[in-house]
Amino acid sequence: MLSENMKAIRKSKGLSQQELAVKLNVVRQTVSKWEQGLSVPDSEMLISLSEALETPVSTLLGETVMEAAADDLKAISEKLEVINLQLARKKARQRKALHGLLIILCVSAAITFAVLAVSESPYLGWDFSDPETAVMGTAVHAFEWLFVRLAPVVFVGALAGIFLTRKKD
Repeated sequence: MLSENMKAIRKSKGLSQQELAVKLNVVRQTVSKWEQGLSVPDSEMLISLSEALETPVSTLLGETVMEAAADDLKAISEKLEVINLQLARKKARQRKALHGLLIILCVSAAITFAVLAVSESPYLGWDFSDPETAVMGTAVHAFEWLFVRLAPVVFVGALAGIFLTRKKD
């Protein structure tokens, strides 16, 4: 049983006989003899072996490991399925939030552009000799200047984003 369990656990951990031998500070042939049942490790080496394989000594000495490995794989696959489902839901929520944000950005740009077009630049009629009015007029003018140049790029980018983040049925 020890030989079969040791070999099965070593393989499930993805270790070669040489890699296990290096961890245990023995030669590969020693590990091979243990796995063939030609010899057995002493009690200290058995503890070192359980630490190297990250497996309790009772499992090494107990019943066959093959049956337990199938149950472990089933449990792991079920956990991975749950994790994948959670990640898919999170991704869908993020995509939906981004889609909504891009729609809000498009609507905001369109409304701001409409307000600026309807207002016909009221800052041009302001009295710039008054410092408060001059500062406000300059700020409004700078905003309009930047908005008119940047809004089309942002609008087109947001429309492309809305198209790319739409829900695909």
